[in-house]
Amino acid sequence: MAQPGVAPAGFGRLAEFPLLVVLLGAVGLSCWLPAGHAVILGHHRVAQSFFYSGLVLTILAIMLAIATRHTRPRHGTQGQLAALAGAYLVLPLAMALPMVLAIRDTSLSNAWFEMLSCFTTTGASVYEPGRLSPSIHLWRALCGWFGGFFILLCAYAVLGPLNLGGAEVISGRVPGRGESAAQITRLADPALRLARHTGTILPVYAGLTLLLWVGLLIAGEDGLLALTHAMGTISTSGITAGAGLSVTGSGWVGELLLFVFLLFAVTRRALPVRGPHESRQTIWRDPELRLALALVTLVVAVLLLRHALSDADDTDLASLRGFFRAFWGAMFTSLSFLTTTGYESAYWSSARDWSGLGAPGLVLLALAIIGGGVATTAGGVKLLRVYALFRHGERELERIIHPSSVGGRGAEERRLRHEGAYQAWVFFMLFAISIALVMAALTVAGLAFETALVLGIAALTTTGPLAGVASLDPILYSGLTDPVKLILGAAMILGRLETLALIALFAPGAWRR
Repeated sequence: MAQPGVAPAGFGRLAEFPLLVVLLGAVGLSCWLPAGHAVILGHHRVAQSFFYSGLVLTILAIMLAIATRHTRPRHGTQGQLAALAGAYLVLPLAMALPMVLAIRDTSLSNAWFEMLSCFTTTGASVYEPGRLSPSIHLWRALCGWFGGFFILLCAYAVLGPLNLGGAEVISGRVPGRGESAAQITRLADPALRLARHTGTILPVYAGLTLLLWVGLLIAGEDGLLALTHAMGTISTSGITAGAGLSVTGSGWVGELLLFVFLLFAVTRRALPVRGPHESRQTIWRDPELRLALALVTLVVAVLLLRHALSDADDTDLASLRGFFRAFWGAMFTSLSFLTTTGYESAYWSSARDWSGLGAPGLVLLALAIIGGGVATTAGGVKLLRVYALFRHGERELERIIHPSSVGGRGAEERRLRHEGAYQAWVFFMLFAISIALVMAALTVAGLAFETALVLGIAALTTTGPLAGVASLDPILYSGLTDPVKLILGAAMILGRLETLALIALFAPGAWRR
């Protein structure tokens, strides 16, 4: 396995060019994959749109690479954060180019919103599935997969060493001032550090996607659906090429495969890659995994216990079969929204019927807000921050009973309960303020309170499918106005980069040469 400090062969050359240039070139080359797919299907107009778009973007990237090859950024640490923010401002426009050419009667705002949603792994779509050709569905899934890899790469290469993205909870240090900040400043070009981690993370990320794709194919899923579900699961984008959010052809076996691979969005220890400030702890003792299982169990119990107790005497085969269908539907959907993926089990309707709660939207909203693991592709507040607050609260209750007690369990656990909990509380307050501000902006733009609440949380947690399942009446992104889409687009970027990273970027005292 390649070491983070040594650039693997074939990736070291990327460090000679600015980050946005490398990413723009990658987007241009990726356009040729759906172009080839469209040629095979005989959709020549779509193939031409992707081919020429890829050609233009690749030539533009080459020209920018030649012009900026020997350019050195003026800022080190903050230059990297600015490059990450710039990627979410520039790349969706580049990704939207083939969409505008391939889809008839579409607008640039719709194409931009669609691609920004994919790249931020939100998965909110303004197009009806039947309106898009299979090659365009492949492009959406590919952009979401690329966005998941990009944020995972940044979590290890940039955000983690700077004590951002949840790493501040582990280290207990001030966000944006990591112990490796001096080294990052010397390696001022963001592409250098990213290239050094690409050779380590990309084979694992692509290998997991390929393994899940093959598993879904064996289970009986359609080829394109299997690929989009595999990419949507690994990247937690929840993108699908089908008409709904559930797995269709592979049935229960396919959902079981997705459930297993969703665990990679619960804990970073599932990946064979060590990040900054990470101790040598087995995955079974990981607090994020334990907390996720506890939350899923709690949701399943809430949804099913009421009906199970009322029908305790009914033990016929049909009732048992219905119970297990509802149990699995609740468990799969709960984990899916906890990891901010948003796939819905085919048996989710059974779970809703058994609970008697109609559409338990508040439960799904709460799961999405909590989010997945630190240094994963999931969004939300993150499980580790919630765990740190829980441990701090537990410790304060112990001190009420035993005021003179001294907390044990090692220095790492004490740091998590004190400095880590403080950083987690700061982030949680910033996240709550972000929800309030986004909701206020949406209501000013003309949305009702409930609609603004669901859409605001869906954007900030990068869980686009919430709009279709969290309320009694599904909310359609296609019916939103351009100002609302602009607000949601800004919220997606804010939710993906996180508020602390943007504060570290714009803090005046941090821009020191």
